[in-house]
Amino acid sequence: MAKTWINQEQPEQKKVLDLSRAININETLASILVQRYISTYEEAKNYFRPSLENLHDPFLMKDMDKAVERLEKAILRKEKILIYGDYDVDGATSVALCYGFLKNYCSTIDFYIPDRYKEGYGISKQGIKWAVDNNFELIICLDCGIKAIDKVREAKEKGVDFIICDHHNPGKEIPPAKAILDPKREDCNYPYKELSACGVGFKFLQAFCIKTNQGFQHLYSGFDLVAISIAADLVPLTGENRILAYLGLKELNKQPSPGLSALMADRKNSTAISISDIVFGIGPRINSAGRIEHAKSAVDLLISENKEEAKQLAAYINQKNTLRRDFDTQITQEAIEMIEEKERRRKAKSTILYKEDWHKGVIGIVASRCIEKFYRPTVILTKSNEKITGSARSVVNFDIYQAISACSDLLDQYGGHTYAAGLTLDPENLEAFTQKFEKVVENTIQDEQLIPQLLIDQTINLDRINYRFYNILKQMAPFGPQNMRPVFRTNQVYVSERPRILKNNHLRFVVRQEGFSPKVEAIGFGMADYFELITSGMRFSVAYTIEENNFIGNKFLQINVKDIKFD
Repeated sequence: MAKTWINQEQPEQKKVLDLSRAININETLASILVQRYISTYEEAKNYFRPSLENLHDPFLMKDMDKAVERLEKAILRKEKILIYGDYDVDGATSVALCYGFLKNYCSTIDFYIPDRYKEGYGISKQGIKWAVDNNFELIICLDCGIKAIDKVREAKEKGVDFIICDHHNPGKEIPPAKAILDPKREDCNYPYKELSACGVGFKFLQAFCIKTNQGFQHLYSGFDLVAISIAADLVPLTGENRILAYLGLKELNKQPSPGLSALMADRKNSTAISISDIVFGIGPRINSAGRIEHAKSAVDLLISENKEEAKQLAAYINQKNTLRRDFDTQITQEAIEMIEEKERRRKAKSTILYKEDWHKGVIGIVASRCIEKFYRPTVILTKSNEKITGSARSVVNFDIYQAISACSDLLDQYGGHTYAAGLTLDPENLEAFTQKFEKVVENTIQDEQLIPQLLIDQTINLDRINYRFYNILKQMAPFGPQNMRPVFRTNQVYVSERPRILKNNHLRFVVRQEGFSPKVEAIGFGMADYFELITSGMRFSVAYTIEENNFIGNKFLQINVKDIKFD
């Protein structure tokens, strides 16, 4: 699919020069930092050396004092505490973090994950009934609950208090909980708004440690769980998220929990685990438990302290992940065929597809796959418990949550973020929703938003690529949303040796630039279709990231080509 190359706005030259001199790096790298709002020595120091000292005071979050007070009271009175969380990666890691930490202070504690198929997303009637029947007096709810007004009220009437730790957008009304920790509350002045749910849970436990003068040892060993939640939930890699992800990756690479160690046992790559490894490797495996059967097994794995038990649980989850991939492949193919066979669907500004026997656990993945091919806001729907339920995914700079909100009169419930959302509706509203959603998208999306964008940080010559340059780039990790790996453009390049097509349609070649002597190894994943064009002798421009290839102990720099444009 053709991409639009967008050059990042170049910063003020004086700021670039001042930063370049202050931290002794070249102007290209200094310019990239200023583009990321880093323009002073102190800001650069904090960016390159993330530290616990730069975390915000958790008591700056609205209701934090109330939440800690209620937790203290429950522990003192030996009340039964239930840790309740969503069935995705953020929910599972949130539950594992809070349960794993609080069991050191409370023996009357348990956790609960709703069944994706029987109960659906969020706080369920079944979950409340289970809590009441088992005499729980306090529920700590993670990664859901901010819109569960009626359910929290019902629990309150039955003598069960709620502490809600969420990071989704609240509605106009909030639930009658004892405390609601959500940086996105309009009345919350917490300095950082983009925490994952596990990050919110971490701040809650951090506040508990401060208030009760407890050591942080048990809490900090859970940094790996917070990092996994940040990566898998695709929250911005800025501010506190960047600090927590940085520290979590160190923990994950140095001393992972038995469960995570077992889950990564078959990893063949000897390089350090990165955010990308979590997004494409660890996260989908944890997710697969809740997608195929029940997410309880994922939490059991994450809290396991026994290596043999962890090994068995990891094998079970890997088996579910294999099954998830099979469903994903089959349903994606069906979805693509449904779009291609009807002209109306091919020409629409959005994709809305429904099939009642599609597996509910993979429809979010299928929505993302459809965007990879057709690039437009996408909603994939299936039938569940006599209702229609769906997952929505979006394209860059289009708020799919707001588009779905505009159709709220046709929905039972919905929730989510700018780029991902979930929804439930009655079958009789399907056609009306389909038409209204398409109309909303049609009226609000810009044509340029329907073409994938490739953001170019800087245009450089190939002679810039060396280990001094790369070693500074590498320290900009962890990379993720709003702190992506820098993308460079080089013009007037040509192939200096015959390219090779590798398995899976990958292209390996060597490039040189007109007027410059260095040659650089290049890899283009899924770019075999360019073979004939790049061997034709034409000059072209490449957009790429810079990485190190470690092949049987032989290390060298290469460019990972993201796109090619012919001059």
